Amino acid sequence: MVLFSRLLNKFQYLGAVTLHSFQRLGRGSLFLLDVIMASASLFSRPMLLVKQLYAVGVQTLIIIVVAGLFVGMVMALQSYYALVDFGAEDSVGVMVVLSLLRELGPVITALLFAGRAGSALTAEIGLMKTTEQLSGMEMMAVNPMKRVIAPRFIAGFISMPLLATIFSAVGVMGAYLVAVEMLGLDSGAFWSQPQNTVDLYQDIYNGIIKSLVFGFAVTWIAVFEGYDCVPTAEGLGQATTRTVVHSSLAILFLDFILTVLMFAK
Repeated sequence: MVLFSRLLNKFQYLGAVTLHSFQRLGRGSLFLLDVIMASASLFSRPMLLVKQLYAVGVQTLIIIVVAGLFVGMVMALQSYYALVDFGAEDSVGVMVVLSLLRELGPVITALLFAGRAGSALTAEIGLMKTTEQLSGMEMMAVNPMKRVIAPRFIAGFISMPLLATIFSAVGVMGAYLVAVEMLGLDSGAFWSQPQNTVDLYQDIYNGIIKSLVFGFAVTWIAVFEGYDCVPTAEGLGQATTRTVVHSSLAILFLDFILTVLMFAK
């Protein structure tokens, strides 16, 4: 009887967690609809968007550039050591470029974006809710969706593909420094093979589409977690943690789905 009671309690807990997850998914979907409808107001107040583009995009640029440089350098080294045994070291350039454009550029940028900008968005909005600034806006007939949430959401959506492009470009330059300047590979071979191999639609456009989807998902999760958090210090910390964890899992899951759709024959 005790065993049955414990088993029943576990099923009840599992059911409660499942219902709570679907409940939050429903709230998040309605929240997203409100944000999209409120985004139209940014045309009349573009400076709100510009300010958030600086906070979300420009202030994330340093970590993107540094990470892209070292990722490209490491990839060049690893590719060289893997290919030199087969006499194919001239293919280092094309291997690095395709890896950055298709996968590593969008994915690593999105993970860094979630850790830096996503957590900052959640903490900022959550703090505004905890200190009742959002409620104060509503009392003054100011819609917080239009004034606070929508500019941050659109700024994150716009910033992600730009940051991913910069990450890939810096990564290629880092690979060039290692492969040509340090390992002594031919500069012409390093640049000519990617030019002949990289496809505009299959590689570049697909990478941009991935970064747009990642930016949409990460920013949605970040602003929703901040807006929906429990207005306490503990609740704000939990919301920030959920943003990073859920965003990272969403990025990896969406990357798999998009890769299957884009490259499946």
